[in-house]
Amino acid sequence: SAAILSMNKDSIFVKKYHEGVKKTQYWEYYYEDALNLLAKLPEIAAFIYRLKYRNGDIIPPDPKLDFGGNFAHMMGIAKPYDEVARMYFILHSDHESGNVSAHTGHLVASALSDIYYAISAMLNGLAGPLHGLANEEVLRWLHGVMEKMGGKVPTEEEMKNFVYETLKTSVIPGYGHAVLRKTDPRYMAQREFCLKHLPNDTLFKYVDLLFKVVPPILLEQGKAKNPWPNVDAQSGVIQWYYGVKEYEFYTVLFGIGRALGVCSNIIWARALGYPIERPKSLTTAMLEEVAFGKK
Repeated sequence: SAAILSMNKDSIFVKKYHEGVKKTQYWEYYYEDALNLLAKLPEIAAFIYRLKYRNGDIIPPDPKLDFGGNFAHMMGIAKPYDEVARMYFILHSDHESGNVSAHTGHLVASALSDIYYAISAMLNGLAGPLHGLANEEVLRWLHGVMEKMGGKVPTEEEMKNFVYETLKTSVIPGYGHAVLRKTDPRYMAQREFCLKHLPNDTLFKYVDLLFKVVPPILLEQGKAKNPWPNVDAQSGVIQWYYGVKEYEFYTVLFGIGRALGVCSNIIWARALGYPIERPKSLTTAMLEEVAFGKK
């Protein structure tokens, strides 16, 4: 967030705005700023990762590689992590505009704040534990389950019993979604990748077992409108398998992908001339009228 904010001085839109550019041309300069920002995001993220977790051994970008391939290269992780990066960024790029990160980016940009301000704000929203930390929390939970089971892969019956016991006092993280009412297609894309590239990984076997036993149990107990897994149920498992084991970095990866979708939506908003966002406020009296009718 801080690194992106520091790039604001290079905003083409800000310069053109102060030169008096026409409103119908705003989108063109948001587009230029977005391209400049997105081109730098993989390098910024990989630089921070290598600086913090790999003794500052920085790997320069390779101009011959694509977005995901270059990120994998700068992270210092061999193939097929380039496929992981491409998949991860696309799957996290956009998921309607009601979530905190996408809405924050749209809101800030609606005031004609430049793309750097908007995406920096987006990342700050993503940092909240109710939003961008879900996959990290699922992975912590999975490791806890493995520890309780002695590190061995349980049978399907043993996993069922564990799920029943867990649901007496808690929930199964990664299952259910505020909007979706079927299995998250982003989960299925990752599942296909795991079945191809890491079918024998112990952690994935836990995820696979949960996929088989949790939805029927939740349906049986009527505990969720959507008993199916969401994107966070296994995204952390893939990162862990390829050596990215620093939980706190997962939200950064989420942010790179989400920036792709948010930048696109901001450009469209400027092209269509959307106004500044200004939600209506309700007084207590108005709420009482909605709830109880006019007195």
